This record gives sequence, C-alpha cells and structure tokens, in this order.
Amino acid sequence: MKKLIAILLVLTMVLSGCGQTNEGTDDSSSTSENVDNTESAESKVGTTVDLKLFIAQPRFREIYENYIDQFAAEYEEETGVKVTYSLEMPSADTAPEILKTRLSTKDDLDVFMFHAINEKAQYYKAGYLEDLSSEPWVADLYDSAKQAVTYEEKVVGLPLESLTWGMLYNKDLFNELGIEPALTLSELKSNSEKITAAGKTPFLAAYNEAWIPQLFLPLTVGAYVNSSHPDFIDKMNANESSFEEISEMFNVIDYVHANANTNGLEIGGTDGCAEFASGDYGMWVQGPWFSATILEANPDFNLGVAPLPVNEDSQASMINASVSTTLGVCSYSENKEVAKALVAYFLNPETSTEFFSACQFNPISQIHTFDTYPWIGEAIAYMEEGKSYLDPSIPQAVKDESGKALQGYYSDTASADDVIMALDEAWTIFNEVNQ
Repeated sequence: MKKLIAILLVLTMVLSGCGQTNEGTDDSSSTSENVDNTESAESKVGTTVDLKLFIAQPRFREIYENYIDQFAAEYEEETGVKVTYSLEMPSADTAPEILKTRLSTKDDLDVFMFHAINEKAQYYKAGYLEDLSSEPWVADLYDSAKQAVTYEEKVVGLPLESLTWGMLYNKDLFNELGIEPALTLSELKSNSEKITAAGKTPFLAAYNEAWIPQLFLPLTVGAYVNSSHPDFIDKMNANESSFEEISEMFNVIDYVHANANTNGLEIGGTDGCAEFASGDYGMWVQGPWFSATILEANPDFNLGVAPLPVNEDSQASMINASVSTTLGVCSYSENKEVAKALVAYFLNPETSTEFFSACQFNPISQIHTFDTYPWIGEAIAYMEEGKSYLDPSIPQAVKDESGKALQGYYSDTASADDVIMALDEAWTIFNEVNQ
C-alpha cells in the first residue's frame, strides 16, 4: 500500500501537469448552484424512492445488484425510506449513445456512469452533473483520483475504476520461451516469431464489439502525444491537424492484425477472455478490467500487463494511467438525497473494500485496505520508472468512431485513409458542437 500511495502521488503530479484540456470554460449551464426543493420530502419515514440507475458494466451485474440491495436494506433501516431501483446495464458499445439520449431528453435518471477523463467536461458544461464537492467521501480520495473527477474546481463524480493498462500477456508462456515484454516494434516482432515457433498465436483478436479495437486509439495517441507529437491533441481541438500526422499508428495495428487469429470479428469480450485463458495466445491488446473474467475461465492463468510498443522508440512504450468508470448524480434527479447516499455508499468505509475487491478495481481512497493484484504491481513498476502517461483526452465520439472504423478496416471494407477521414470528421463535429 505504501508503494501504491507513492505512485498515486506521482500520478497526481502528472494529472496536475497534463490534465488540462482545451474545453471551454463557459459554465452558464452549470447546475452546481441549483437548489433542489424536493429533497426534504425524500427522507419521510414510510415513503418509497425508486432510483433509475445507468451503469454500463454488465459483466458485474450480480456484484452491483448485491451491493445496491445491501445499501437499500441499510438505508431503510436508518431512515425508514424504502429504496427500489431499476438498473440499466447496456454494453460498452451502445452505452454512450443511449446515455446521451437519456440526458438530452431529461429521461428519468438518478445515477449514471461516465468516463472521468473523456466526458466530465462535456457533461458538466451541459448541466447534467451534480456538484459533489461537499460530500464526506471526497476527503478520503487519493489526490490523483480526486483530480481525475474534478472539473472547474468541483468534484463531479465518484471514481470507481482507476486503470493502469496497455497490453495483456501470457506470463507463463513468456517465461517458458525466455522472452520479456517488448519496448520497441522490432522487439515485439521478435517475440511474436518465437511464440509462433512454439505453436501458439502471437495475438488474440476479439473485435466483435467495437469498443475493443477502439483500444488502439488511446494507446497509440497516448504514446505519440507523450513522445514525438506532444501538441497533437491541442491541434486537433483547434482543427489544425489530422490523424494523417500520426498515420504511423497503423504500423502496430497492422502487425497485430496480421499475427492474430483470423476470426476476430466473430469474437466479443467475454468469449475473448475464455480464448485468452486457454493459453493458446501470447498477447491481447486489452486491459486488466477483464482479469476477473479471464481467471474465472482459468484460475491458474498467469496474467501480465505491459505497454504496447508503437515504433522503435522505447521511450514511447508506456503504461496508460487513467480513472475511467465514474458515478455521477444526475442534476435533474428528483431523488438527489437518496441518489447521493447511494453514490457515497460505494466508498462506505465498512463495505467499499469488499465491493472493490469483488470487481478487482484498484484502491482509490484511503479507506481501501486490500492488496493490489500482481499484474497491477507490474504496471506500477513501469510507473515507478516514469514510463506512464495520463490517458489522452480524446473525445468519446472519436473513440466510438475509431472502433467502428477499425472494424471496417479489419473486414477490408475500409482503407487506412478511410479510417483517418472518419476520425478527423468525428473530431471536427465534436469541436463544432462543444466549442
């Protein structure tokens, strides 16, 4: 834990130095000063409050339901208010558009999940996020986690999932072949050749869900922005560049695709976990958020986490560090008192550690006392060496477009130029709408 806290403090400095975006500062639609006159009615003994929840992590449905049931029982015992809820858990592919529709039409919604780095500014400026700065749990957040969910000096969400990721690899296979995770593209090719010679497939392709091929975008952009193209995102936000500037990202994308199974477009995330757990593959461009599912398929699987090399510059091979999964209270909720109580329960000192451990999330608060997992320690070792960067602030609309565009690229219905054009257009449209 001492090592983890030290690393998180280092990440705080990274966040402070690199976490600025080019989002506008107009807060005319901010809801931070709104007064909800209905809250006093929520706490009346004997009343029932029905919460509408939007959490796009269907693989954890049972864990969430058990935890929320536990909250409801305790809340009723303490306040006399009965809490019921409906939990909507769409897939990562469909969730962004569904959520935008819910929010823009002010559909009945109390608590929703969003990506702290990519979406907090957009949703706060649109007036969808309640200011949670005065909530008691804020004081116990690690500084890095607090910074990640802060916008215009306001805490706008409760962080759940902090990520240190890049590429998963089969540690036992690597040990058996005497190879180490690569830091350059040529080293990656050398490892792949040895894996092939051992009768295994170098990479797992599982592209049926568009959010998985989308993972190449933050990994390649993050590597370039933190090495050879530091102003790329700034220029894209100002409509002064194009993905043509970093078109070399297709070098690693093409190599992985050429050395993977050929039925990748037929395999989704859950099936991909079972495939990877079989031990027949060396690497998977994926994050450790799937660790529980992989280990459920094969409890003895020895999982490793390493950077994804993008070129011959070993200094560009870094771990992506981020806070993604975040819970926000909807600004127009009619049940804010109970919604805030539910969100706070995820950092309840008596119960939070159990929830975070069940989901295999990293500690993000001083209340967390559990040990981290070996693959997280491996990622932290890279961070200790200064080989990490803050998840690049790419608009979610651009990420979504990249997943669909790369699916077309892998099915030979789109060229690299088509992908670049689609990404440029998505970013331009985002700028028009949000600036």
